[in-house]
Amino acid sequence: MKKSSFPLLITFLVIAFLYLPIILLMISSFNESRFGEEWTGFSFRWYVRLFQDPDIWNGVKNSLIVGISATCISTVLGTMAAFALYRYKSMFQSLHYGLVYAPLVVPDLLMGMSLLLLFISLGAPLGLMTIILAHTTFCISYVAMVVLSRMDDFDYSVIEAAQDLGAEWWIVVFKVVVPVLSPGIISGALLAFTISIDDYIVTSFVSGPGSATLPIHVYGMMKFGATPVINALSTIILTVTFILTFCAQLFTKRSVA
Repeated sequence: MKKSSFPLLITFLVIAFLYLPIILLMISSFNESRFGEEWTGFSFRWYVRLFQDPDIWNGVKNSLIVGISATCISTVLGTMAAFALYRYKSMFQSLHYGLVYAPLVVPDLLMGMSLLLLFISLGAPLGLMTIILAHTTFCISYVAMVVLSRMDDFDYSVIEAAQDLGAEWWIVVFKVVVPVLSPGIISGALLAFTISIDDYIVTSFVSGPGSATLPIHVYGMMKFGATPVINALSTIILTVTFILTFCAQLFTKRSVA
């Protein structure tokens, strides 16, 4: 084997290892058989079952409520934290940076346990609100780090120029800062939404009756062997994810151009 073909072979094997299970999952979602060992015919049977299951769509609704709420809150707070870390330099900024960065390295198990103890000590009933607060806690860090990396190319002199021309602070924020940082803000928001809607460990600690999100509900379905329906649901989620990712990349390229 030529040396030049060896990296190509390694790349192909890595891609196959990552994406072949996903492709097989999508194909299995159209298999008429309940068991994926053999192909018995093409069918939309499991998609029909999926859309007829109200519990799944209740989990989807809860996940969207939590994901959108946590994303909106964490995007605003994370962007403000990134701007503060970039603009203001003081002896307390190292502590500020450590507090923002900590949720990225703290294990999810530890975070879930600590948040559960906090909510119990405050007497807060476990439900969608506690899940939103928990997800916002770690989503802020992801948004802040993404926006902060975007601010490496940010020129603060444009803010000073706008203020010299008499622009009010809110005009500077919405007419100067937000448009310049929009690719980083959107990327951070998409990352926060993806992590929030996919989270299981932290959610399992702080969720209450009637607030089960989609990952928790899917885990419960796996215990009863509802694999074909889960395959159909996963195919829909993957399709929506690829569409959103493509749209985000397209928007980012246009913003940079």
